[in-house]
Amino acid sequence: MQTEESGLMRSVVQRIATGPTMSKNLTCDEARAAMRLVLEGKADEVQAGIFLIALRMKRETDEELAGVLAAVREGMPSRALDIDELVCLSDPYDGCLRGTPVSAFLPAVLAACGLRVMSHGVEAMGPKYGATHAKVLRAAGVYTEDSLETSAARLHNHECGWSYLDQSELAPELAALTDLRSRIVKRPCLTTVEAALCPFTVRESLHLVTGFVHTGYPEIYARLAQFAGFNQSILVRGVEGSVVPSLAQAARYVTSADGQTLKVTDIDPQELDVAHADRALPLPPLPEPVSQGARSIAYADNPGVVLIAEEGAERGLEALEGKRGMAHDALSYAGAIVLYATGKSDSLEGGVDAVKGVLNNGSALARFKG
Repeated sequence: MQTEESGLMRSVVQRIATGPTMSKNLTCDEARAAMRLVLEGKADEVQAGIFLIALRMKRETDEELAGVLAAVREGMPSRALDIDELVCLSDPYDGCLRGTPVSAFLPAVLAACGLRVMSHGVEAMGPKYGATHAKVLRAAGVYTEDSLETSAARLHNHECGWSYLDQSELAPELAALTDLRSRIVKRPCLTTVEAALCPFTVRESLHLVTGFVHTGYPEIYARLAQFAGFNQSILVRGVEGSVVPSLAQAARYVTSADGQTLKVTDIDPQELDVAHADRALPLPPLPEPVSQGARSIAYADNPGVVLIAEEGAERGLEALEGKRGMAHDALSYAGAIVLYATGKSDSLEGGVDAVKGVLNNGSALARFKG
């Protein structure tokens, strides 16, 4: 016997999974209702997988993405913070494999510059299964399983001011789909939507900071940020989609305060004295056959990822201790963008100077340990 729930999923799948020219778009309410069934475990698992990947393959509309985002937010916990401003920072949940990441240290650096910053992510996510914030932070000695209340306390703490929140606390229903997402292999629309999640509200300004690679994504992220209640989106064309731009070539970042009007700023690492020959910190030496796997084959439990995360932790901690080099410059570059875009510095050059100052005087390290 067909239930109302199974009838809805059947109707949705029939419309969105009929090829590149025949597929039909869903309304925001239809996408939200179908996504709620998936999140609540009421949808047939096969149909749930088809729903997620069919949306991506036909190209999601703004209404569909808004509906999926609304469904995820509906099941999220929420907490009001007694602060004026918060930056929510999101790197790709599937991490990095082509370079050594240090962006996990950026929240503590920005906290030392006067911002309150929360980053979020997961331990591991397909299809890349790269080095994530969680893996790098754990390698650096940071506990990465804080509750929502502990995260809020860290953000309220004047001697800390930053936190990392796992998706299992941020959006438990969405986190429960990790295995399904891995089995459908390709990145679903959830990869886009989860960047715009934040469980906290503040008195004045909520900023989304995330990265992108492909040119069409700033418009998408800006609209999602506005729909999710952010006052501003700061979208950086970064290495592997992270919030750290290339240190070897010109890049850009995009800001929006209304989800529609985009301000594009082109940036050049040479002009800010943070340029290097490589785009990002090189990978550490990886023994065969791990070296081939970590660089070109993404798979779960790749032992090379542990080495990459440990290298990221080591280089990041060195930067927090004031050691000059690529990690120091990467944090200075990314941090300057956020400081300038949020009005905490009057120029990118001033932002670089501010970040280098807190790296060199030990205050960023103190925040990281706070």
